[in-house]
Amino acid sequence: MSREKEVLLNEDIKAEEIRCVGDDGKVYGIISSKEGLEIASRMGLDLVMIAPDAKPPVCKIMDFGKFRYQQEKKQKEAKKKQKVIDTKEIKLSVKIAQNDINYKVKHALDFLSQGKHVRFRVFLKGREMASPEAAVSLLEKIWAMIENQANRDKEPKFEGRYVNMLVTPKK
Repeated sequence: MSREKEVLLNEDIKAEEIRCVGDDGKVYGIISSKEGLEIASRMGLDLVMIAPDAKPPVCKIMDFGKFRYQQEKKQKEAKKKQKVIDTKEIKLSVKIAQNDINYKVKHALDFLSQGKHVRFRVFLKGREMASPEAAVSLLEKIWAMIENQANRDKEPKFEGRYVNMLVTPKK
C-alpha cells in the first residue's frame, strides 16, 4: 500500500517542532517531536504525521494499526461501489453480406440488453484504405438498425486500419 510508505511514524518523524493533536481531539499545541513521542508512548499509541507540509507539521496520537485498517476498509467499500463497464467488440468487414450484418446486430442487441457497451470495428484491407467512407456508411447502416435500443457514444471515426463506433445501452 503506497499510503503506508508516505506516513511517518514515531521515530521516523525528524521535525524539531510539531503541532500535536490527541486521538480524542485534545490539542497539545506546538511541542517538540520527542515530547510528542513520549506522550504517545505513555498512552500506548503511535505518533503519526498527518500533514507534513504544514508549518509546523501536524501529528496525531493514534493507534496506527486501527487507522490503517479503517483506511483499507474505506478503499474496499469504494471498490465495491465502483461500476465496471464491460465493452464488447464486434469486428466487421466492408464486404460483409446482409445476413451477416443481421447476425452481428442481433448479438450487439443482446449485449446492449445485458447493459454492456458495444464497439463496432470495420477493418480496412488493402485498397479499402483509400475509401473509408464505405466503412462509415456500413456503420451508419448498422446504427439505423439499433438506434432505438442504443445511444451512440462515439461517431464512426477513422483510426489506423479501423473505423470505430461505440454504442451504449439506453437507460
